[in-house]
Amino acid sequence: MSKAAITGIHGYVPDYVLTNAELERMVDTNDEWITTRTGIKERHILKGEGMGSSHMGAKAVAGLLEKTNTKPEEIDLVICATTTPDYVFPCTANLISDMVGIRNVGGFDVQAACSGFLYALTIGTQFIETGKYRKVIIVGADKMSAITDYTDRTTCVLFGDGAGAVLLEPNEDGYGVLDSIIRSDGSGQQHLLQKAGGSRYPPTHETVEKRWHYVYQDGPSVFKFAVKNMADVSAEIMERNHLAGDDVAWLVPHQANKRIIDATANRMGINTDKVMMNIHKYGNTTAATIPLCLFDYESQLKKGDNLVLAAFGGGFTWGAAYVKWAY
Repeated sequence: MSKAAITGIHGYVPDYVLTNAELERMVDTNDEWITTRTGIKERHILKGEGMGSSHMGAKAVAGLLEKTNTKPEEIDLVICATTTPDYVFPCTANLISDMVGIRNVGGFDVQAACSGFLYALTIGTQFIETGKYRKVIIVGADKMSAITDYTDRTTCVLFGDGAGAVLLEPNEDGYGVLDSIIRSDGSGQQHLLQKAGGSRYPPTHETVEKRWHYVYQDGPSVFKFAVKNMADVSAEIMERNHLAGDDVAWLVPHQANKRIIDATANRMGINTDKVMMNIHKYGNTTAATIPLCLFDYESQLKKGDNLVLAAFGGGFTWGAAYVKWAY
């Protein structure tokens, strides 16, 4: 059976940079506190009226098509992982496709919070492995600034905006997505959520006044759950594929918090110099963190490298994937 190989990667972040120094002027915080607890120094913010996650996703996809010499008409399917869709409907994948000239193909969004890219990658892989499609684009795009409360010092320091996209194609030589695990636990919903804006609590004056349209996070509970489950699922995917720490070229973790990343690497027996890290530049871009890591580190990747992708997000959701790099 063919494997679904990543044959190209591209990323995009907006020009505007929100530094820790600027946040110090907005809320009661400081650079030392932010850096020590999160590892974040700056994050990119999408500015401009009417600009949404699709605009960043389209930049990433357009760059991906150009880089891989792929014509829009060659694409069979577009899947977008996002927690901040432009609209309730139509889906962001359709908007991205329209912007880059991809027509008459399937397109849909996946919402699994920070684990969204891993979920979308797992789904897209199935279409390649079954032979249904030959070229599938997976996008992770989030404009987290749209749902971040910049009066809440515990959350506003964490999030940034960005997008990343990969092209999946069949591979007969053993490269590609070799295994994946996705998990969820809905009982964790109260610890990390955007309470209003959906069908349970539609927008009203009251929901706006209560600031229910912003990210709410119970930091200690999320941290505890994330450390355990992201580490556990990473160790599990290594064990069932008979991988030791020395066999893994790179850990590609969701960039939520440096302490969570360090704990995951330690559990896997992986040295810090084999951990992709760009949280200091971008903060937590939710579904975009993993593809942005791959984009930033692309020049250091070698054909045949064993990668473990790992994520944890609201829902709760979490997962891991074992990828053998194809180029």
